[in-house]
Amino acid sequence: MPMRNQNDRLWTIGRILKWTEGYFTEKGLESPRLDAEVLLSHVLKKQRIYLYVHFDEPLQPEELAAYREMVKKRVMHVPVAYILGEREFMGLTFKVTEDTLIPRPDTEILVQAAVDRLKAWRAPEDTGLRFADIGTGTGAVCLSVLHYLPQAVAETVDISPAARAVAEENAEQLGLKGRITFYTGDLLTPLEGQTFAAILSNPPYIPEADIEALAPEVRTKEPHTALSGGKDGLDFYRRLMAEAPAMLEPNGFLAFEVGIHQAQTVAALAKANPLLGKTEILPDYAGIDRVVVAWKKG
Repeated sequence: MPMRNQNDRLWTIGRILKWTEGYFTEKGLESPRLDAEVLLSHVLKKQRIYLYVHFDEPLQPEELAAYREMVKKRVMHVPVAYILGEREFMGLTFKVTEDTLIPRPDTEILVQAAVDRLKAWRAPEDTGLRFADIGTGTGAVCLSVLHYLPQAVAETVDISPAARAVAEENAEQLGLKGRITFYTGDLLTPLEGQTFAAILSNPPYIPEADIEALAPEVRTKEPHTALSGGKDGLDFYRRLMAEAPAMLEPNGFLAFEVGIHQAQTVAALAKANPLLGKTEILPDYAGIDRVVVAWKKG
């Protein structure tokens, strides 16, 4: 990297951001300026606004060295979240590793839908506010719901022991470990015999043929098992819509994140199950249908 050959004391915040933006642009990265700012903010342990009011501040040698290493990783298409080891989601900070899918802003639609509907749900006298999260990854969905619903408890499943370990660490960090039980297993299998007010999931939903067209950061760095939903992307929805309704309390609900152009098909799978009644489709921030909610009949 050319910056190594310059006099380090000349690298001010403004100059290094400008250089990095150009370098990232040259390498074909999608958000060159934002990535440069996020990485440098992390190194300096400051908010991004700090960079704009301290453009002339020189970097210390150890700061420059740490930043260089991050820049090297980024041009190898390592996602920023993996470089930092964390991602903000629903106002909370989650540890992420290459064993977990990086939480996306669109998944906040699923969390908010679950929180709003669980708040309004009337629990039978002999049961508390219990929900399940299938395919937990970092734990972003279930832990965010628990954070915003102090009266709720959760059961969560992931097929990956490494992902489960990350989710457990996040639960500990967020002070939620006492309200959640973790399982390693295949979808709903570990929860057999239990019933819930809600069952949530952001399952793998990308059609296998589409994975090659994904950005290199996603295709080569994020776990394939957290991306591929089979030939048409719907494998996990078929199983969940067949198995999950029987595990709902009366008037409980399923809420699933879906991929682009999948909402109507997933809603149709729900309508085909005689245990389910009303369905809802909720858009994401870009207006794309992103969450399907299906209610169990009373």
